[in-house]
Amino acid sequence: MSTLHTLRMACCALLLGTGVQQPGAAEAPRYTDGHLHTTDFFQQGAPLASLIVAMDKSGVGNAMVSGIPLMKKWHEDEPKRPDTYAGDDASVYWFSAADSYLAEALETLPADQRKRLHPFLSGFNPTDKNADLHLQKMAELYPGLWQGIGEVITRHDDLTALTEGETPRANSEAMHRVYAFAARHKLPVLLHSNITSKRERNPLYATEVEAALTRHPGVNIIWAHAGTSKTLHRFQGKMDFLLPTITRMMEAHSNLYIDLSWTVLRPYLLDEHDRPVEGWVTLVARYPSRFVVGSDLLGKYDSMGEKLSAFEPFLRALTPEAATQVARSNFLALLPRNGIHPLTAVAPASPP
Repeated sequence: MSTLHTLRMACCALLLGTGVQQPGAAEAPRYTDGHLHTTDFFQQGAPLASLIVAMDKSGVGNAMVSGIPLMKKWHEDEPKRPDTYAGDDASVYWFSAADSYLAEALETLPADQRKRLHPFLSGFNPTDKNADLHLQKMAELYPGLWQGIGEVITRHDDLTALTEGETPRANSEAMHRVYAFAARHKLPVLLHSNITSKRERNPLYATEVEAALTRHPGVNIIWAHAGTSKTLHRFQGKMDFLLPTITRMMEAHSNLYIDLSWTVLRPYLLDEHDRPVEGWVTLVARYPSRFVVGSDLLGKYDSMGEKLSAFEPFLRALTPEAATQVARSNFLALLPRNGIHPLTAVAPASPP
């Protein structure tokens, strides 16, 4: 490591510190949580008041919030309710009430707390070309509320294998209609799409994400976990093709943003000794406005501070300005310009 790099990291450590700031402190909050679910796969979650408490403890000023678009079935033949979607072989099904659950939960908060949360629409089946009708209905029922779309679940290994019907893809005709809705209302889309399958050691599904980016250049797509997942880690280990693929795609598509939440942190951003990986430091430094961090919590918030502060070794390898962008400001910059965007009811149109 060069002397210059060592000095830079030392300066970052002094400027950023290892702790977090309370939103009421003199300095701005350290983080914006760009990936958070208010419910789990059984549509259960702690009250949003407890989320605000966790945010204050963790130095989080703002948070993206969405439901979970899938519900795990408790099968008739199972004597005990599964505790995760992978707890047994019963299916999961698309749960359209997720958005209404979220909207009603937000109404329980005072206005000053509610404005710190940025709700995304997620309760639709991404294989159904009626999906944009659901988005429009939610816009009509809760005008001015929604600030983005997602997390849209496509190509999610064992999870989407439990859904019935065709496999959801980032470039399906149904999703093209979703992107068209996003373009009309200037909404970002948080998209989960695994970069590959459990068996293929190449970026098998990256072309599907690229097709969406190319066809909808006006839509900012945040690629959840940079295409990784816990299951891919288990079957693939570290995917050597991930960094060059993400680098190439970011060069080609200015509307591609990367969510760095937990499955990217190790072994990609940090090595086994929690040292920043130089290739990822270089990439983020090259595009400092196009990366966000998130906790990816599921309706329980006590671990928020632990999840987000785990990024600190990597953030300290960046310049202070870039670290602030990634940790806090990039996600907020993706939201509609006028705060909570007033979605005017517009009849769905065919995608371009």
